[in-house]
Parts: sequence; C-alpha cells; structure tokens
Amino acid sequence: MKKLFGTDGIRGTANTGNMTAETALRIGAAVGRYFKPDDSGVHRVVIGKDTRLSGYMFENALTAGLTSMGMNVLLLGPVPTPAVGLLTRSMRADLGVMISASHNPAEDNGIKFFGPDGFKLSDAAEAEIEALVRGGVELIDAGQIGRAKRIDDGRFRYIERIKSSFPRQMRLDGLKVVVDCANGAAHRVAPEALWELGATVIPVGVSPNGYNINQGCGSTHPETAAEAVVAHGADVGICLDGDADRVILIDENGKVGDGDQFMALMAARWADEGKLKGNALVATVMSNLGLERFLEGRGLRLERTNVGDRYVVERMRAGGFNLGGEQSGHIVMTDHSTTGDGLMAGLQFLAEMVRSEEPASVLLNNFKPVPQLLKNVRYAEGQAPLEAASVKAAIADAEAQLRGNGRLLIRTSGTEPLIRVMAESEDAQVLEDAVNAVVDAVETAVIT
Repeated sequence: MKKLFGTDGIRGTANTGNMTAETALRIGAAVGRYFKPDDSGVHRVVIGKDTRLSGYMFENALTAGLTSMGMNVLLLGPVPTPAVGLLTRSMRADLGVMISASHNPAEDNGIKFFGPDGFKLSDAAEAEIEALVRGGVELIDAGQIGRAKRIDDGRFRYIERIKSSFPRQMRLDGLKVVVDCANGAAHRVAPEALWELGATVIPVGVSPNGYNINQGCGSTHPETAAEAVVAHGADVGICLDGDADRVILIDENGKVGDGDQFMALMAARWADEGKLKGNALVATVMSNLGLERFLEGRGLRLERTNVGDRYVVERMRAGGFNLGGEQSGHIVMTDHSTTGDGLMAGLQFLAEMVRSEEPASVLLNNFKPVPQLLKNVRYAEGQAPLEAASVKAAIADAEAQLRGNGRLLIRTSGTEPLIRVMAESEDAQVLEDAVNAVVDAVETAVIT
C-alpha cells in the first residue's frame, strides 16, 4: 500500500490502488479506533458525499468499518464539503467524513476527514491514522457494534447556516444569478439558498447521474456558466466544483474572475470596516504577484502557504487571521466556516454587489495581474523527474532569467501525478521561455 494521504485527504481512481471498498473498510476501522480509543461513552461520526456513483460503495464500506469499532454513523447523503465541517461540530460528533474527489472527474473519488471542531485533520493525525490502517486494529465485541442512521434534513440545516452569514435585512431581489453546481454536491442547496434570498436563479449542472460530475461544467469549466450569463443577461455567475468548497465568479459580460480578485475585494472591504484580523490575507504560493502588490499598497500583508486550503486554514488558525484562500477558488472565512465554502463566498460577493451597487465587472477588477503561465507535465508512478540533474539545471537557469523580473514555482501536485510549472513575469517572452525550458526538461526526464 502506497502512502494514503495527499494534500487533501485520500484520493484516487475508484476500485483501484488505495481507493477500493476493502481499503475504505480498513480506513473506517482505523479512524474509528483513533477517535474511540476505549469503550467509554457514545461516539458518533457524520458522513457526507458528492454525487459520484462510487460514493455509495465508499459510504457503505466506511460505515461498516466505523460501526465495527463502535462508532454511531449519521449519514447525510449528498451535501457540500463545508456542510460536513459545520454539521460535525453542530451535531457534537467526534468525526466528520466527506466522500469526494472535489474537482476531479467522476471515475475518481476521495475521503476527507474533519475533527470534532469542524476543521480538517492535521498531518500528525493523518500519519497516526495511516499507521493504524497499515498495522490493523482489533475489533470490538459484538455487543458494542455501532449503529447507522440516515439524516434527512442535513442540507436544510446547511442552507439555514449559509443564509445566516448573509447580512440581515438584505435581499437579492432584482439580481439574476447563474449558478453552476457541476452536477455535484450542491445541486440542490445552492439554487434553493439563492432563491430563498430573493434572486432570480438560472441553474446549470443540477442533473447528476453519477457519471457527469464536473463534466464540462462547474469551476473547472466556467465557460459553460459564462455562456449562460451572456445568453440570459444575468448579473453574475457562480461556478462551484463537485463538492462545492470552491467558487469561480463570472461577471455580467461573461468574463471569468479568479479567487485572487475576490480575495482582494474582501480584504480591502474588511480592512476598511476594521474586520480584517491581523491586517493580513492568507493565500498560497500560487496567488498572483499582483495581489501581493495590491495588498501592500493598502498597508496589508499577504501570508503565503503551501498549496492546499488545509494549509491556508492552519496558518489562519495559528496567526488568528479570518480571511484566506486560493487562486483556484477555495475561499475561507473562519468567521463563518471551518473550511473553503464556495456557496458562502458567492453569497458574500452578492452582498457586496447589493451594498456597493457596482456590477460584478467592477468588483472583480481590483488589480492588474502579473502575467502568469502554468503548465502541467504528467509522470508515471515511481518516477521522480524533479530529481534529475537536467531538470535541476533547467530550473536554475529559469530562476536566473526571472530574477528581479518575476518568480518561478515548481511543485508536485498533491492530488494527481503531475508536475506543475508556474512562472510570473511582466516580460511575456521571458515568461514563456522560462516555463517552456523547465517543461521540456521534465518531459525529457519522464520519457527517459
């Protein structure tokens, strides 16, 4: 068994490798032992999932493993990832589990864990759980086996929590909103929440069939929602991913905005209102240099972390910050949620539209981005292309080219077998040459 946990829980192609029902059963038992180390008291876990067909298989396998260790399981069905974090805490559970591969295609799936405080588990906790999976656990007596119960109103509880984050007395009357739910976990909650707040809703990606999650829709394919915005004359588009923990916004002209522009808007507004804790925004190494310059111009700081919203949240908690996120659309507002929440972020943007009476095109144009180029190179399991001398030399040359005129970032994806090569520079030719040189070197190393 290879290493289980990546940057965001466990993820892979269903029915292969670590993503099998057998492994999920062992994971469930190991997690049950970790959160119920003895026989005292009643222990419970909530489980949510997105709309992938394999979700049924993993839900059943995890339930079997958890109940075999005496955990009582509460099954939420399809709900967004942030709903699991919320309900873990509100239902006084010891553990929350989300079955989802987020923005990945339907054949993939994953498992994410939340502690009793509603936050994702730390690296140390995941390492202990992985050790229990590898070593195995001793099952409890038959009389102590846990129970499983279906919770039918999980999505309604989440909708009410989402609405409570929206300014009181404010409504969305007169706003026409396209919401693309990626045929995923928010296909019911997002349109319902927006409609209840008064918006005219044009739903996209709300017909999941187990196979079409993220397929030509959602935050990874915002062009679908952009076309709908233009066709319907909508004021804004909100694109969620498969588990609705990230959002991409689209203005009234069909132009796609990213997480950096939204974070710039919220950081500036919150700072003006004295609500931005620590006068800082937490974002990853992928966020644009233009965002950093925008914040510096307002006397604010950008705290950078490794890629992954869990690392953003860890830094936020350690530093007492309340706003953070990723360029890809994970937006974390710890005043309202314990993890990235695409729908909540979308509602906060709509609130800014109502409050400022400005169109989305203005609110998503806070700074001029430094030109950024990102290319991915796929590699086979067992390969380590970044260790090749030729790749190291190409990276050193590219860094020398960009020194004083931009930056270079090379990293291995935590969710897919990809090397991500990203650079920023005001000089378009230098930018392209630097990225292509590194990509060529990595591709050659992969082939050989």
